[in-house]
Amino acid sequence: MRLKSKVFDFIEREQRRQDSTVELIASENFVSENVMRAVGSCLTNKYAEGYPTERVSGNRGRYYGGCEVVNELEEYCCETWRKVFHTDYHVNVQPHSGSSANLAAYMSVLKPGDKILSMNLNDGAHLTHGSPVNFSGKLYNMIFYSLDASGRIDMNDVEKLAREEKPNLILAGASAYSRILDFERFYKIAREVGAYFMVDMAHIAGLVASGDHPSPFGLADIITTTTHKTLRGPRGGLIFCKPELAKKVDGAVFPGCQGGPLEHVIAGKAIAAEEALTPEFAEYGHQIIRNCKAMCNAFLEMGYHVVTGGTDNHLFLLDLTDTGLTGKAVQDELDKHGITLNKNCVPNETRSPQLTSGVRIGVAAMTTKGYQEADFIEVAKKIDRIIREMPR
Repeated sequence: MRLKSKVFDFIEREQRRQDSTVELIASENFVSENVMRAVGSCLTNKYAEGYPTERVSGNRGRYYGGCEVVNELEEYCCETWRKVFHTDYHVNVQPHSGSSANLAAYMSVLKPGDKILSMNLNDGAHLTHGSPVNFSGKLYNMIFYSLDASGRIDMNDVEKLAREEKPNLILAGASAYSRILDFERFYKIAREVGAYFMVDMAHIAGLVASGDHPSPFGLADIITTTTHKTLRGPRGGLIFCKPELAKKVDGAVFPGCQGGPLEHVIAGKAIAAEEALTPEFAEYGHQIIRNCKAMCNAFLEMGYHVVTGGTDNHLFLLDLTDTGLTGKAVQDELDKHGITLNKNCVPNETRSPQLTSGVRIGVAAMTTKGYQEADFIEVAKKIDRIIREMPR
């Protein structure tokens, strides 16, 4: 006898919400039916602490029996992701999230109190890039490079601070930055001062895979990513590293900061990797770029302040300071009209993170649903009409 659960009512309601909403949250996407099937499969029943014994990182294998199938699955997942990014880097597919991937990456090469040179959260970084309320800001000595007057990363400031502060690790990556990241310059600066170079490509990984953003492979010592943003996979994380760091990275993931891996999610990650190898995925990445530029330009033509004045990737930021509206107020109002995005801090933010002076807009999810340039321009015009009617 099957229990009639109220949970399925919630799932049905959420499905209706997703079906009827224009989804502009830059960190969200829609997975394929195959990914959904894998994540909801019998693999959720299997405990598999440890690693397949074939791994090169010197691990001691699994700590449970019955892992012969998941061993093959996990190795297949690793190998397929290497193909996606055309790399011989070691890859760990076990991190439960991007945040846990970043924690393990730091743990693999740093001690508490070591220096990390990173972007500030208010300038577009992620919580795990040194926010004082996050483990990264609590465990490590964070130094932040600045933006220039246009809102772009000031690479001269990165170089200056690196020389002055001699950080143990230099981090490139962001969650609300709309421009190309200069991995070559970061790499040269890190090498000059003897720092590890780490890239968090969680937002742009799908664009790296499709050739629409320069690749950090061959430059960065450690690369982390999520699989659920522009890679269009299940919620989870990956860590890539140069082979000489494999043992340190694997040990930092397990037993360092995780127990058993989620093999059902690893199955979903493997399917996402298969999908990322298709010509259709490459075209998807190209369309993301076209769509985002079209929508961003529409806002510029309507007189909005776009941080950095444009976009090179899947997202952009509207600075609403001149409108007198908060990001939260705009987010809440758009929710009423079936348009979902998120409030976001802007450079030189004067409001609290709960209110903010801006909103972040991303196009990856609706590109998955088939939206093209004209569709995003119409959405921009609708957002403009809603904002203009809001009380000041």
